[in-house]
Amino acid sequence: MQERALELEPDSPIAHYTRARMLRELRRDEEAYISLCEAIGRDPRLAQAYNERGNIRREQGDLGAAIVDYDRALAVRPDYADAHYHRALVLQDSRQLTAALLAYDRAISLDPRMVEAHNNRGRVLRMLNRPDEALAAYDRALALNPESADVHNNRGVVLKVLRRFEEALASYVRAIELRPDHRDAHWNVALLLLLTGHFAEGWPLYEWRQAFAPRRFPQPAWLGAVSVAGKRILVHAEQGLGDFIQFCRYVPLLTHAGAEVVLEVPAALKRLASTLRGVSRLVESQEAFPECDLHCAMLSLPLAFRTTVATIPSEVPYLHASPSACVAANRRLGERRRLRVGLAWAGGIDHEDDRNRSLALESVVPLLAIEAEFHALQKEYRSEDRAVLERDGRLLDHHAELSDFADTAALVAAMDLVIAVDTAVAHLAGALGKPVWILITYSPDFRWLLDRSDSPWYPTATLFRQSAPGVWTDVLARVAGRLREEVRHA
Repeated sequence: MQERALELEPDSPIAHYTRARMLRELRRDEEAYISLCEAIGRDPRLAQAYNERGNIRREQGDLGAAIVDYDRALAVRPDYADAHYHRALVLQDSRQLTAALLAYDRAISLDPRMVEAHNNRGRVLRMLNRPDEALAAYDRALALNPESADVHNNRGVVLKVLRRFEEALASYVRAIELRPDHRDAHWNVALLLLLTGHFAEGWPLYEWRQAFAPRRFPQPAWLGAVSVAGKRILVHAEQGLGDFIQFCRYVPLLTHAGAEVVLEVPAALKRLASTLRGVSRLVESQEAFPECDLHCAMLSLPLAFRTTVATIPSEVPYLHASPSACVAANRRLGERRRLRVGLAWAGGIDHEDDRNRSLALESVVPLLAIEAEFHALQKEYRSEDRAVLERDGRLLDHHAELSDFADTAALVAAMDLVIAVDTAVAHLAGALGKPVWILITYSPDFRWLLDRSDSPWYPTATLFRQSAPGVWTDVLARVAGRLREEVRHA
């Protein structure tokens, strides 16, 4: 019917726009894009065509071009709620959170019943460390649509941030009741159970993480039900570098059980992982895997070994710095005159929770007044941190010497103490058996558990926890006080 309309009115911008919408429903986005361009070419003031083309560009990852289209739509129709909403999504994806919040507010002011705007506004407020306001946004969304599984799940996330754990669990369960295959909700239940120490219930549900990015292997998956004696097993890497460092500790247990272990490893960790006991062969992700009998995702090993808080394999060190790299690092550092302290204040900017877990170097500068020798353990710096580093001069920079984590391990080994936020460097220090002070958020990642200053994963770690969401000042004050004591006794 729409093709017939175009035959009758080939210059009609509305006909081209309507055809594009139909093509979008058929998931024929390339053709839809062409039709939208045709519509815009015939009527440069067709706001809905700009909005729809922006949606295609956003879904394709061209965020800059999407913003241009939404801005053009709003230039024609400033009261276009959908364009404000979609513009907010792009700003949120671009981590321009304050601007995204303003755009959601504008969309809601024009259409107060836009459930998804309230829902995503809540997500931005959570990312901005404004959990009480985020909770209010989710409650408004549920008042409009109490059957939204996504909103119930997101509400559970912010309740977890507020440490209202029973309510968080109830929200996740409600999301699952409404949508039994809700991957996020199942995984969030797992994270909550693990955080609160319920490992027996949490590890099986943690397998839901694999629904997000499933990998296919020809071998059967191993989760501990059969013996691995005499079998070759592929242990494949997943998630971040810190996760690899933390959970590769299980490999020697496989060897002890009689398995031959082929370990997939990220390139940045390959030299370091070669020091891990029990590995038969290291393989990078892009390399061909040898023939194996079984496979296991690395973060499924705690489930396979039925790990409880009491049975975490916690012997350290299980990774080691290269002796030759240690000699070279100590030669560069020179004679030790004061307590050597390594600092890692920020993780990767692409991490979903980076805004909450990382610090600006400026906030760490007061520590540098303490009579110790400070060394940066960062491989990369953000522009604002680079400016502070160059201006201050008391924190020694080593980024040019760190080609991979084996080099970082040698530098860490030369320290007397490591102070780090929750990043791969913190895990590295713990795996090397180095004294490490880890700065932890109010509602932490599951591995740090709750309300304890030690870690069953890393015997040499001390945890410094926030007393309120987003507040680091008291944490840094406690770290400074403890560090002064260490210096006095050094």
